[in-house]
Amino acid sequence: MLKERLYDFCTHCRDDRAYTLRKKIVKKEIRDKIYEFEITVAECDECGEEMDIPGLLDLNMKAIDEQYRRAEGLVSIEDINKIMAIYNIGKAPLSIALGFGEITITRYLAGQIPSKEYSDVIKKALSSPNYMIKLLNDNAEKIGKTAYKKAIKAAEEIAGMFCMSDKMILTISYIFEQMQEVTPLALQKILYFIQGIYMVKYDKPLYKEDCMAWVHGPVYEEVYDLFKDFKFNPIEDNRFAIIKERFEELDEKEKKVIDLVINTFGKYSGRVLENITHKEKPWKDARNDYEPLQPSREIISKEAIKKYFSSVANSYGIDTEDNLNNYIQSYF
Repeated sequence: MLKERLYDFCTHCRDDRAYTLRKKIVKKEIRDKIYEFEITVAECDECGEEMDIPGLLDLNMKAIDEQYRRAEGLVSIEDINKIMAIYNIGKAPLSIALGFGEITITRYLAGQIPSKEYSDVIKKALSSPNYMIKLLNDNAEKIGKTAYKKAIKAAEEIAGMFCMSDKMILTISYIFEQMQEVTPLALQKILYFIQGIYMVKYDKPLYKEDCMAWVHGPVYEEVYDLFKDFKFNPIEDNRFAIIKERFEELDEKEKKVIDLVINTFGKYSGRVLENITHKEKPWKDARNDYEPLQPSREIISKEAIKKYFSSVANSYGIDTEDNLNNYIQSYF
């Protein structure tokens, strides 16, 4: 099927001409610092000059704004909208809760770029419901009774959702960052493989949570409770913006192990990963006295997981993607 050609008026040719959209790098100076931004330009197919296409300027202004914020680590307009939705709070009450002027958030939503100091406050409130609870309580009288009650209820409910260790939350945050989409089933198995490989490499668990031998394979109950509403669908919910970018607190060796698992086991569906764990000794041993569909709360001990993946390391190696891919292929 032929791609439809795009036409508009070319000021150089003085006539309607077909054009092609291309990416272009431009340099801009902002506050005495030079930045490179990727924008979109329309080139005339006849003369090769750039054309002024309706809507393109606004598109590029938005792209530059987003790239600048990323480069400087500043909160985005999307994130500000998320914090309002997550904590069920309006613009003015949010401004006051954060310790800003009453119309500050309104200005930011209109496009004004926040300072790094104010941006960090917003990002911390977005990533930590406990921090948001503190801010709300500190400024309760200024916010107003109705706005406070709605926001504190939402914040406390979200804080209650994340009853797991920091390392588990950081790991999930990094998985979300690296994978385009992940289902609860696949997430559980990826967390299990990460734990096993990390323990072999560094002689200690990455996270403290125990893993249970459920019908569909190894499961971390705290993680299951958090994402169970998604069933077999990809995880997508504004509330989980609170773990966005938390992965930055992981060190390089932790990220390296997670990357290793994502780039190997992460290529497969949750069902495939479930089938692999069903053939592995830790899960099989923990469910030895159970029928195939019988519920179980038997714990797969960290010692059993470490011992098994030590045997995998001896037989296949666990330090490279090729080694782990060979291990995975042995189950097909």
